[in-house]
Amino acid sequence: MTETVKRPPFDPELEAVLTLLSDQVPMSITPEMIPLMRQAAPAPGVGVDDALTAAGIVRRDVTIPGHDGDEIEVSVLSRQDRTGVGPGIYYTHGGGMIMGDRFVGLDLLLGWIDDFDAVVVTVEYRLAPEFPDPYPVRDCYAGLVWTAEHAAELGIDPDRLIIAGGSAGGGLAAGTALIARDESGPALAGQVLVYPMLDDRDQTVSTTQIDGVGVWDRGSNRTGWSALLGDRRGTDDVSVYAAPARATDLSGLPPAFIDCGSAEVFRDEDVAYASALWAAGVQAELHVWPGGFHGFDIMAPHTVLARSMRAARDSWIERTLGI
Repeated sequence: MTETVKRPPFDPELEAVLTLLSDQVPMSITPEMIPLMRQAAPAPGVGVDDALTAAGIVRRDVTIPGHDGDEIEVSVLSRQDRTGVGPGIYYTHGGGMIMGDRFVGLDLLLGWIDDFDAVVVTVEYRLAPEFPDPYPVRDCYAGLVWTAEHAAELGIDPDRLIIAGGSAGGGLAAGTALIARDESGPALAGQVLVYPMLDDRDQTVSTTQIDGVGVWDRGSNRTGWSALLGDRRGTDDVSVYAAPARATDLSGLPPAFIDCGSAEVFRDEDVAYASALWAAGVQAELHVWPGGFHGFDIMAPHTVLARSMRAARDSWIERTLGI
C-alpha cells in the first residue's frame, strides 16, 4: 500500500501556472539531464542587452580573479543617468549549483537598479559538477571582495553594500556572508536570501513533502547537492560555507531577509536558518508565502502572491539601504 505524504496545497492561482509549466519544466532533474537542461536554457546573455537598453540600464563586463586566481567574469549594471555614490547590491544567481548564468533573475535586478538607483554587480561563478565545492562559493566570495575593493570606482557607498541571491544563489549568498565574517572580509549591510538552498542533508519534512511534485523537488535537490559535493553529500565532511544550514555559530552576521513558499522543498531549512539567526542575536525577517512553489515569483510574476512576495522583499531592501 502506497503511503500518501500530506503537504500544504498550492495556491489556486499558482497551481494553474504549474499545470501550464508541466510540459516545459521537468518535475525532477536527474544528473543525466544536466547537459540537456543547460542546452535548453537561452545562451548566456541572449536578450539581456535588449532588456537593459529598454530599461535604460548600462552594462560593463569585467574579468576578475576568482577562486585560486582563475579568471571569472562579473557584470556591473547601473542606470544610464546615474551619478554620485549610492547603494550597491552584489548578486549570486540561482540554478541548483548546476545551471544558469549571472543574468538569471534579471527582472528582479532591473527593479532594484531602477527603484533604488543601486549599482548591481552580478557574478559568473563556476558551476558543478565540473567545478565542485568550494569553487562556486569561493568564486562568489572573490567577486564580493572585488566589488568592495572597487566600491569608489563603481559608485557604491561601502556602508550600503548588501548581498542578494536566489535559490542556489541564496545559499551561496549565505555562505559568502559567513566567509566574509570569518575572514574579516567586506562588511555587508544585509543579506537577501531568496528561497535559499542551505542544507544538503535531505532530512526535513518539506523535502519529503515536495517529492515528485512542484518545481525543483527532492530529486532535483539531491542532484544539485550531489553535483556540488559528490560522495560528501550528507556526511560530516561538508563545509558550512557550502551548506550554511550546518553552521552552529551565526553570530556577527549582517541582518537577513529570508523568504520561501510553504509548498517548496526549502521551506523548513529556510525557517530553521531564520530561527538560528534570531538565536544568535542577528536580526532577520522571514516570510513564508502560503501555497507558494519554488521560484513562483519569477515563473508566475503576475499572480497576487508573487506581487506580494516581491513587495515585501523590496520593502526590506529599501529600509535596509535607507532609501
